[in-house]
Amino acid sequence: MDTLLDPTTGDYAGIQTQTLANPVYLRLMVPLGSWWANPKLGSKLHLLQREKDVSRVRVLAKQYAEEALAPLVNDGRATSITVTASQGNPGWLILRVEVVSAANQKQTFKLPVRVS
Repeated sequence: MDTLLDPTTGDYAGIQTQTLANPVYLRLMVPLGSWWANPKLGSKLHLLQREKDVSRVRVLAKQYAEEALAPLVNDGRATSITVTASQGNPGWLILRVEVVSAANQKQTFKLPVRVS
């Protein structure tokens, strides 16, 4: 059991969780290679902040998220992960991540990603 991280603030929410919310949040929000405890943890999504708001960037965001979340399937904590990227407000794209845990719990996460 972990203390839940609030995705809007990055702080502890003060409640416990048994879901994959924390691993998903950390793998997507931490820049790849920047975490001291595990240089393989993280994603390349931070690189998109300087990209134009075009369809090619949505494809890259989807690939970066799938790449970052693949270890959750490889280590058996999740059975499947599905990522979709869509246009948000100007300068933003929306990642929707659907995770099915090993306990067969389905969770959907929504992550806004800033693009130029």
